[in-house]
Amino acid sequence: MRPLKDAQLGAFTFFASALPHDVCGSNGLPLTPNSIKILGRFQILKTVTHPRLCQYVDITRGKHERLIVVAEHYESCLSDFQKQGKTVSPEKVLKIAYEVLEGLEFMNKHGMVHRALSAHNVLMDCKANVKLAKFGLYHMTDHGADVDFPIGYPSYLAPEVIAQGSFHPSDSSHDEAPLPSGPKTDVWSLGVLLFELCAGRRLLQNIDISERLKFILTLGCIDDIVTVLAEEHGCLDAIKVESKSLAVFVDIIFCSVSSRPTPAELLGDPVFNGVSCLYTPFQKPGSLFSSSLRCAHLELPEDISDLCKDDDEDYLSERAIDEVYHLWCLAGGDLEKELTNKEIIQSKPPICTLILENTLFEPHTTFNSGEAYYPLLEDEQSSLPQSNSSNELSATVTLPLIIRERDTEYQLIRIILFDRLLKAYPYKKNLVWKEARVDIPPLIRGLAWAALLGIEGDIQAKYESIDKDTPIPTDRQIEVDIPRCHQYDELLSSPQGHIKFRRVLKAWVVSHPDLVYWQGLDSLCAPFLYLNFNNEALAYACMSAFIPKYLYNFFLKDNSHVIQEYLTVFSQMIAFHDPELSNHLNEIGFIPDYSVIFVKSPLFCVYFCTDVFPLHKIFHLWDTLLLGNSSFPFCIGVAILQQLRDRLLANGFNECILLFSDLPEIDIERCVRESINLFCWTPKSATYRQHAQPPKASGDNGFGKTATYYSSDYQDMPKTDLSREPLALCDLKAEVSPRISAEDLIDLCELSLAGPTKRTKAGKPKIIAVDIRNVEDFSRGHISGSINIPFSAAFNPDGELVQCPATGILQNYRGRVIVVISHAMKSAAMFATHLVKVNFPRVCILDGGINKLKPTGLLTVPSPQI
Repeated sequence: MRPLKDAQLGAFTFFASALPHDVCGSNGLPLTPNSIKILGRFQILKTVTHPRLCQYVDITRGKHERLIVVAEHYESCLSDFQKQGKTVSPEKVLKIAYEVLEGLEFMNKHGMVHRALSAHNVLMDCKANVKLAKFGLYHMTDHGADVDFPIGYPSYLAPEVIAQGSFHPSDSSHDEAPLPSGPKTDVWSLGVLLFELCAGRRLLQNIDISERLKFILTLGCIDDIVTVLAEEHGCLDAIKVESKSLAVFVDIIFCSVSSRPTPAELLGDPVFNGVSCLYTPFQKPGSLFSSSLRCAHLELPEDISDLCKDDDEDYLSERAIDEVYHLWCLAGGDLEKELTNKEIIQSKPPICTLILENTLFEPHTTFNSGEAYYPLLEDEQSSLPQSNSSNELSATVTLPLIIRERDTEYQLIRIILFDRLLKAYPYKKNLVWKEARVDIPPLIRGLAWAALLGIEGDIQAKYESIDKDTPIPTDRQIEVDIPRCHQYDELLSSPQGHIKFRRVLKAWVVSHPDLVYWQGLDSLCAPFLYLNFNNEALAYACMSAFIPKYLYNFFLKDNSHVIQEYLTVFSQMIAFHDPELSNHLNEIGFIPDYSVIFVKSPLFCVYFCTDVFPLHKIFHLWDTLLLGNSSFPFCIGVAILQQLRDRLLANGFNECILLFSDLPEIDIERCVRESINLFCWTPKSATYRQHAQPPKASGDNGFGKTATYYSSDYQDMPKTDLSREPLALCDLKAEVSPRISAEDLIDLCELSLAGPTKRTKAGKPKIIAVDIRNVEDFSRGHISGSINIPFSAAFNPDGELVQCPATGILQNYRGRVIVVISHAMKSAAMFATHLVKVNFPRVCILDGGINKLKPTGLLTVPSPQI
């Protein structure tokens, strides 16, 4: 959106027509309220940006089908000339006409007409440039079908519109709805406006509507209507004297529909030859993900410090309109309260069919430091001192996320910073990742997610090249799923939301012929569509990047082997992090039935929670998920189970099934915090899966060379002789604890000795290697620092831990990562299983055993005692 500049934010309110409560649609579901339909259609208006149009910002839905629309607003309008009773010079009239036509032509290119053109809807900014207001009312109300009042003002409506009369779908007296108005309707309204400017007064304001209709339609040849109207109001001589060409121009407008020109045709009229040269054609700035240049229009002063010299400058006015409105809302702004205070909204008497408007607010901020609005992206290069506000906000970062997202000044800083980083994407990709680890501003979450997913290139061209119209077998299932997906949300439940859902899902199915549509794909699509409602191409691109990273091959026609491996690794993660919970779930037979629970739920309803969590919780969860690699969802799943731990431990199989079918309240911030901690304790190779996404070429992890403390993926690491070997699914299922690679063990052992970052709070190593071979084999060579606990000495035949000096040492290492090493994998797996049964956490097995380490030369032999 464009900057606020000298504009204000205005609001107008109206009521959608109510629907009967006892009527259902053809699908058996209740009819979608008209206010929801309007809300869905409104969204596209936020993307219609032109210098001659007032920018739409937001729409809110209140009680009793009330809608409040927020848009760019100016105090001055054409009706001010009428109040002054003065005529306007021909040059000024031509300028206004040209600018109005520019706005109308741009609307027509987007398939819209104004239909509500009037003197008080043609606003003027501080430079006396035209700004058309309420141009989207006809579009958002489905040409007036969703409201009980007519769209437009009778004094300015074209004769053919008045002749149609009013129409409402519930009115049985009409067989069918009239055709929507076309661009020529606005041309007539413009003619009336120009005539009023020349006459210096309102026309036909005292004539009854029916009489006016008769007056116009009985003229026969409408070519002389200018003369008729001018004589009626005694201003013919004034018009002819002032400008003969202007009178001819207005005469062209007042003609029959068939010969009346469109706005585009009028712009080419010779009368504008002296005006058009003063204007440059409007070009919309390039978007973030496109083939066009984005920042070519930006200019920097020769001395960048000049940006911060004028402390009295209103920096907030340079921010986008939607940003200013967002900050106003965070600061406690309430649309309905504002309109009530101005007596625009009144309870007595109820006003249900009028469109009322009022200037909403004039934005103010106490945070107006130039440095805050123009931060240097590289902090170490900044020679400017931090402002007091920045120092005060440093403590805000430590507050809970929900508080940070409601802090006006904090969000201002974060929005500006992310806006600059995204404009420099992908050059500043690393800094986007760095800042996303702190938090992501809700206002620009959609673009931030796209950057984290590595979206680049001309996504719109790719999306448009996909056939989304030809019927395919999947259409039926998509139609069934969409009305059940996040329908509590007003945006996604709107007809426009359903249309976009259908197009994005179908585009994904068509563009991935090797995959199939599985129930639940709509839930994965929902967050991306919500955040990019007006950019289907970006929603599709994000979903197409998300699925192969986190759900690779989940949508194969036969995905049983993929899901079985995924569930087995997940059960090993539960045993690794919470052996007591794992033992209980095994005892009640819950874990063997994971496939039934997750696949029918479906699987990702618990892992990604897209179907059971509300959208705002999904956003917070995925803010962190997108920073993690393909194994991070395992940690999210374990973190969710641990929040349900007490209830799971206290219940049997049936109760646990019911618990997941109706998931209780989950603390998402705690889930995120704990999942990161779980991930940091999990060796990279422990979550290795054969069916994960193959490695990227040349070591690219899908995000360039970006690295965070939990973003690199073991799947993308170059394979060596020390890497973990693939394991048959039956063998993987037979092992309770996960395996780790030899290179992981070596890396962790080295890191644990390098510094305190890899040690526990007590200062002890984070990992301990337990060699379960007999004493003789251990003495021939072992990992430095490992302890020897022979299998036969640790457990009795019943699998109970034997109390002996060796097991006593093992108790001292409870809570560390325990790597079981043996020459035989079967004995190592049995030893690890016994440790899990006695509730030892973080137990894993060295893949390949001691034999993997022998070629490395890292095994040590005890020095002989003299």
